[in-house]
Amino acid sequence: MTNQRSFKNRVRARMAKTGESYTTARRHLIGRATAPASDPVPPAAAAQTERISDDLVRERTGRGWAQWFAVLDAVSAATRTHTEIARHLVTEHEVPGWWAQSITVGYEQARGLRAPGQRRGGGFEASASRTVGAPAPRLFEAFADDAARARWLPDVEVRVRTATAPRSFRADWAGGPTRIVVGFDAVGESKTRVSVLHEKLTGAEQAAELTAYWRERLTALKVLLESNGDLR
Repeated sequence: MTNQRSFKNRVRARMAKTGESYTTARRHLIGRATAPASDPVPPAAAAQTERISDDLVRERTGRGWAQWFAVLDAVSAATRTHTEIARHLVTEHEVPGWWAQSITVGYEQARGLRAPGQRRGGGFEASASRTVGAPAPRLFEAFADDAARARWLPDVEVRVRTATAPRSFRADWAGGPTRIVVGFDAVGESKTRVSVLHEKLTGAEQAAELTAYWRERLTALKVLLESNGDLR
């Protein structure tokens, strides 16, 4: 009840600011929080639960994995669509949209609604993330600048699609058809969580290979930036 009341207060605050009706303001808030995110992008929404620690989930959302799974089981979330589950987390529990997507994917994997590396409904993708002791602009530069990227991601053709400093980076990978989506989430002033989602993969084997690859490459980037910070 408290969470629902708080959400209604947010709707009314938007109404006062924009002059919208209650229905319109509510739709905008729900849509903004549950749509596929690009700021930051949603690689964590494709990550498996073991890649996001229980402590981090609890710190950012107020509950750990087991608690969130129990909350969702109580409303028969396994019978709902991905969007419906994420919307429930946003509206009823005030989980930020990026984390609502992550919890939803973790729940779907735990309940057998999608395999690791698989999108619900089919298709495969790989994901990995690291927290790096560097500010977000430095992590963004490591991806967006050709010379900087070559220091830790050599011999790979990347064709940039969109890049929004210092929050997101999207690019075609090795001439396609796969592509990467990268998000940068500041953790205080001097740390950043970088998350990579590699999309449009052919199957579980490729997803597993690229998951291992991105874990290794992000570790290399972390070592580079935390040792001397030199990207040139």
